[in-house]
Amino acid sequence: MAWSSSEIFRSYVEDLIIAANLTTYGGLDADTVKVALYNNSITPDQNATAANTAYNAGQWANTNEVSQGGQWAAGGQTLAGQSVNAGTAGVVFFDGTDTASGSAATLASVFGCLVYDDTVTATADRGICYNYFGGSQSVTNGTLTLVWNANGIFRFTL
Repeated sequence: MAWSSSEIFRSYVEDLIIAANLTTYGGLDADTVKVALYNNSITPDQNATAANTAYNAGQWANTNEVSQGGQWAAGGQTLAGQSVNAGTAGVVFFDGTDTASGSAATLASVFGCLVYDDTVTATADRGICYNYFGGSQSVTNGTLTLVWNANGIFRFTL
């Protein structure tokens, strides 16, 4: 079926509420969060078990990852400037600084990304959400930049 949407992992939200599987979790604004790129050979599933949301597990096996040494590292780029914002009534969202490759990247058939917490240890490299780019994205000897939506990388409307 391949990519069709952007979603938060259900198991991640559940574990936030019951404080399970998030050993050493310091909060998304403090933990090391990474962004790994993927091709269209996967079918992301927001209902995957915690273990199957992790980087290099289940659908997120690194055999489906799109990377280039020195430009967009295998395992993903580290997200900078991350913040959790609840300043608008009825909304909580997670955001970060736009994420870019090096200036000489050649990356093809990039359909989406896995955003994961590289700090938690109970389920190492725990998936938070995945974001679909709306189709195939590529760059040749240039910079690939993920411009995060003004509404955040993910958002809860309460």
